[in-house]
Amino acid sequence: MKLRYFGHSAFQITTDSNKKILIDPFIDGNPNSVVKAKDLSADFIILSHAHGDHIGDAFKIADKSKTLFICINELANYCIDKGFKAHNMHIGGGHDFDFGRVKFTIAHHGSMTPDNTYAGNPAGIILSIGGKNIYHTGDTGLFYDMKLIGEMTPIDYMLLPIGDNFTMGIKDAAKAVELVNPKVAIPMHYNTFPVIKAEPNEFKSIIEKVGFNCKVMNYGEEISI
Repeated sequence: MKLRYFGHSAFQITTDSNKKILIDPFIDGNPNSVVKAKDLSADFIILSHAHGDHIGDAFKIADKSKTLFICINELANYCIDKGFKAHNMHIGGGHDFDFGRVKFTIAHHGSMTPDNTYAGNPAGIILSIGGKNIYHTGDTGLFYDMKLIGEMTPIDYMLLPIGDNFTMGIKDAAKAVELVNPKVAIPMHYNTFPVIKAEPNEFKSIIEKVGFNCKVMNYGEEISI
């Protein structure tokens, strides 16, 4: 299985069976992305919430006959209204798909589409695929129940924001890693805009000093997990 980072909070997972899963595909408006939306395809698109820098280019990339959106109920209905296929879920619920399992967790943020449609609750995402558990926190502030998330599902890779202002900053993100106790932490949601400027290697240094592993992914980089 492979994990690719496009910058901001956008990732691609390619399963061993070559299924492509995109998470929060903000591509064409993302100054750090090394690809364009037209170059991507997806069997599944998972959205943490509906803000423009997360729903991004999902509707450009999705194939109405093939791609399945997986998201919170109100956002899933919004995708359906746009003519796409979607699987409706909600916070705390999980579902088995042919690639693995998806469960949504709480996230402290907002969720409104670019055209000002209410899109339900923001969420974090736990993906269990090929024996690995990946926790994409979505946009969120720090919350103590992250400890419970890590206790109930041992996390292999934790993808979490460090950019501050709209989400956790470096200090709170380091505490989040302590609570979840992942095998590897990967910072995201930084340096896309001036207001979320942050130094990922500062985050890396802080958590490695207390015994955690960190991988700072380059834009466009793909790793095997």
